[in-house]
Amino acid sequence: MSAGALRVLIPSEQIQQRVRALGEQIDADYPEGPVYMISILKGSFIFLADLARVLKRHSVRIEFMGISSYGQEKTSSGQVKVTRDLDTNIEGHDVLIVEDIIDSGFTLNYLTRLLAQRKPKSLEIVTLLDKPERRVQPVHVKYTGFQIPDEFVVGYGLDYAEDYRNLKDICVLSE
Repeated sequence: MSAGALRVLIPSEQIQQRVRALGEQIDADYPEGPVYMISILKGSFIFLADLARVLKRHSVRIEFMGISSYGQEKTSSGQVKVTRDLDTNIEGHDVLIVEDIIDSGFTLNYLTRLLAQRKPKSLEIVTLLDKPERRVQPVHVKYTGFQIPDEFVVGYGLDYAEDYRNLKDICVLSE
C-alpha cells in the first residue's frame, strides 16, 4: 500500500469524549490503590496519555511493553514476540492493558496469558478500537472505546509503516 487518501472515521472531539467516559468507568471500578496501566507500544501511547490524564486518582503507574505480531505487513502474522518487557513486578496489583486496536486477537490472547502468569490482583484490557469481525483468537475486553468496521485505520497513535501516528483524528487509509 502506498500513501493513500485519508477519510476521517472518528473525529478528535469524539475520541476525547469517549476517553473521558472510559476514565470515569475505570475510576468507578478501581476506587482504591494503584492501577498499573501497561501501554502496548507504539500504537497506544497517545491513548494511554490521554486516558491517564482523565483519571481522578493519584496512583496511576505507567508501564510499557513492546509486542510484535505484524512484521512489515498490515495484518497480524499470528506469531507474537515480546520486544520490550515490563520494568516492574505486577504481582498483587490491578493491571490494565492499554491497547490501540484489537483485530485478530493473537497479540492480546498471548499477552494476557503471559501477564496472568505474573499473578496480578486483576488483569483487564482497555482498547480504543475493536474490530470484532476480524477476531480469530478469543479476547475478553472490559473497556472498549469504539467498535469499527474492517477498514485500515491510522492516526491517534496508529500507523502505517510508522507514518500517520500524529493525526488527531482516526482516519481510514485507502489506496
